[in-house]
Amino acid sequence: MDAKTVEFVTTKTHDLMAAPSCNPALKTAAQAWLDAADKDAATPAYVEALKQGVSTIDELLAFAASEHAVQLMGADGAKQLLAHAKDIQAKGAKFCDCPACSADLAILRELKAL
Repeated sequence: MDAKTVEFVTTKTHDLMAAPSCNPALKTAAQAWLDAADKDAATPAYVEALKQGVSTIDELLAFAASEHAVQLMGADGAKQLLAHAKDIQAKGAKFCDCPACSADLAILRELKAL
């Protein structure tokens, strides 16, 4: 992996980890990649975690319509998220556009793993 790619992935990994919507398992995988001395060797496991960590638009819609979303975000927050999810789906989005998923997708695209 060249230095420019490592720099890009490192920056986006920090963005990913700072996002409130990043799940703990993905944060752990991200930190493991950052800590790895051999980025090339650590990348396949990180890519797998990234692929598991990004939410599809269907997953976002299901979450936004769930009782769990209401518990986490309140009724108004969940309603707003559901409206947003429907809006981006109508515009052709295939994935969630939250900060964590956006950083996740940027890394996968940079690594040509998506």
